[in-house]
Amino acid sequence: MTATHKKLISYSLKIAIVVFAFWFIYHKLSTNHDLKEFVLLMRATPERQIWLVLSLVGLLMLVNWGLEAIKWQRLIKTIEVLSLWRAIESVFCGLTLAIFTPNRLGEYGGRVFFLSPKRRIIGVIAMAVGNIGQLVLTNIFGSIAVCLFVYRFNLLNQGLFLALCAFASAFCLFFFLFFFNIKWLNSILLSIRWTRQYQRFYRVLARYKKIELTKILFFCLARYVVFSTQYFIMFFWLIPELQAMDIIMMVCILFFVQSSLPSLDLFDIGIRSVTALFFFNYVTDKNAAVVACTASIWLINIIIPAILGSYFVFKLNFFGNIQRS
Repeated sequence: MTATHKKLISYSLKIAIVVFAFWFIYHKLSTNHDLKEFVLLMRATPERQIWLVLSLVGLLMLVNWGLEAIKWQRLIKTIEVLSLWRAIESVFCGLTLAIFTPNRLGEYGGRVFFLSPKRRIIGVIAMAVGNIGQLVLTNIFGSIAVCLFVYRFNLLNQGLFLALCAFASAFCLFFFLFFFNIKWLNSILLSIRWTRQYQRFYRVLARYKKIELTKILFFCLARYVVFSTQYFIMFFWLIPELQAMDIIMMVCILFFVQSSLPSLDLFDIGIRSVTALFFFNYVTDKNAAVVACTASIWLINIIIPAILGSYFVFKLNFFGNIQRS
């Protein structure tokens, strides 16, 4: 394949990705009734207050994905050196591809195509380590929140509640130990004969020492705090009578349930709304405000970054020869 053919195919793919992403976004926004609920609620709210709150939540969105870019830069540093700006470009590009792919699989492609061709598969493994770290915290805080929820509303008898707590503790301990011993996975894969031929890809797992995994987990924790704060601000603003601890508990459960269900980012808003309504019905009857909160966060955290990332799609390099910045 000549350089001209590669360039033509590359531009065609990039244009197709951007057009496809924008079509998906337009289709979802134009038919989204949850966002309409948010707009209706805003009509009775002072404009200055709206701008202040949404600007704060939008700023936290940038902090959230900025932390993810730094985490990605650290994860990949033993494989390939990326500047912080290039890490940011790859993260936002990945968000654009994630918007129309199941379980955000496109996010992997959006990032690793910023790496050299020979390091892209290894990059997928490195990114998976970071995602596992985020999942560990989501499951731990979510499990604790579920136990508190069951206790708070007395949903089980004492024996079943203690069994639930025991199971949740074992569940959390498993994820915690697994993450800090991620190299075990490397040993397991090496013990399987047919996977040994791919060891050049997954042996990167053995490079992550506990001190480095601890740092990665701190970035995951920082991200968790940031996007939890976004939800807290929105719920406290639109439903001020809610108790702070109730909001925190429900948000942790919401993240936990979301992480457990397969989804498509664009249709994820439906899952978020149904989940939020089910749990928040225990503490408030303002269903419209609950739906509006989840829809607004979905718009700010998913849709806006995907739109911003469309610019960086044109910096994808499918055939190598990446120009370093």
